[in-house]
Amino acid sequence: MTTDSLFKWRHFLPEIIVLNVRWYCRYSLSYRDLEEMMQERGMEVDHSTINRWVLKFAPELDKRLRPHLSLTNDSWRVDETYIQIKGVWKYLYRAVDSAGNTLDFMLSAKRDGKAAARFFRKVLRANHTQAPRVITVDKNAAYPVAVEALKGDETLAAKTELRQSKYMNNMIEQDHRNIKRLTKPMMGFGSFNTARRTLSGIEAMSMIRKGQVKGISKGESVSQAKFIEELFGISA
Repeated sequence: MTTDSLFKWRHFLPEIIVLNVRWYCRYSLSYRDLEEMMQERGMEVDHSTINRWVLKFAPELDKRLRPHLSLTNDSWRVDETYIQIKGVWKYLYRAVDSAGNTLDFMLSAKRDGKAAARFFRKVLRANHTQAPRVITVDKNAAYPVAVEALKGDETLAAKTELRQSKYMNNMIEQDHRNIKRLTKPMMGFGSFNTARRTLSGIEAMSMIRKGQVKGISKGESVSQAKFIEELFGISA
């Protein structure tokens, strides 16, 4: 999709739209916070409009980011955390490598062997990941079931080691905290699709913040912001 068609019929400049999406997915802000922040800059933008921007452009950010990610290593840390949708807890599967870099994520209605296997397949399909030498998980009984199924159909190599250790999985549990910090002001999601689309932007911004983009280091916030504008074809 070209930049012109992506922003067609929008009443605000692409720069303003991308700025709001980036801020919402990067910081602990509500839609009403952003509405007030835009008012301070002389722009009347309703919070519901910003909501529509996030749902439209957050998945696009994730999609456009993927080809620019650096290769991760072969030591996986996998865990799931809880996300509230319409008052019901659902499951966000997440994985990082031993350096803390995000491998991938997947929102799931269920927490079982089939869901875990589906998540592993998604991680393996990502262009910036490689087949795992070792997968570290907690004591959730679903993970051995999933790994055995994937070894059975040769999706995973037979020599892939599965380690079940809550202590060794502290890294991914700590990484969940950033997601929780950002989703807390959202007070839960209204639908599964809304959660899925919003989380894709949050996870994409997390990967950028961690310095996973080729040529842009962690902490280079100005370069990261310019990179996102370039992804959407916005001229400086």
